[in-house]
Amino acid sequence: MKNRAGAGRLKELVAFDRRVPGHPDGLGGTIDVWTEIRTCRAEFMFMRGSESVDAARLQGRSVFRVRIRKLGTARSLAQNVRMRTVKRGLPEGLDDQDPLPGVRYNVLEVDAISDSKWVFLSVETSEHPI
Repeated sequence: MKNRAGAGRLKELVAFDRRVPGHPDGLGGTIDVWTEIRTCRAEFMFMRGSESVDAARLQGRSVFRVRIRKLGTARSLAQNVRMRTVKRGLPEGLDDQDPLPGVRYNVLEVDAISDSKWVFLSVETSEHPI
C-alpha cells in the first residue's frame, strides 16, 4: 500500500476563483465577476507567532497556512486568485458580482516549489462580512 501520510488531513473543500470581466456597467466599462477555476480538498493550519499574523489579528483577520495536493491547475495558482470554502460561510454569495458561496480568503503567498507533492498557501480572511 502506498504511503498516504497526511492525505487524511485534507478535510476542507475549497475553491479558487479568478476575477474576469463580466457584463457592461452602462458607463462604458465592465463589471468584473468572480469565476471558479478549481476545487479541491485542503488542510488548514492556523498560523501564529509572526509579526504579520499579529498585525492581522489586531485588525480582526485570521491568517492560515493551507496545504493542497499539487495536481492539475494547482501549480499555476498565484496571488491573483482568491480561495473560499465551499461548505461553510455565505450560502448565496455577496451580490450579483460575487454569487459564489463560502468564506472568502485573500491569497497572500503561494509556494509550489518546496515540495513535490504539495502546494502551500498563506491566506487571510477577506475583509467582506462573513
